[in-house]
Amino acid sequence: MTDTQAKGLQDQIQEEVEQARAVCDASGSNSAECAAAWDAVEELQAEASHQRLEKKKNSLEQYCDDNPEAAECRVYDE
Repeated sequence: MTDTQAKGLQDQIQEEVEQARAVCDASGSNSAECAAAWDAVEELQAEASHQRLEKKKNSLEQYCDDNPEAAECRVYDE
């Protein structure tokens, strides 16, 4: 995940939090609408967490993804 993607996801989470607060203020904290709004926030937070946990590839791994036939990327069985 790039820094731009992370920033965009964090902005989206912040917008959803603000929207959830507004929905809960309007419809009550025990309403189905309020629960659904906070569920949307939780889903975005889970996605952000998942993306942070993904292993970032080093430069050789990126090169081999783009050039699997290169000598540096060959894998030999023992």
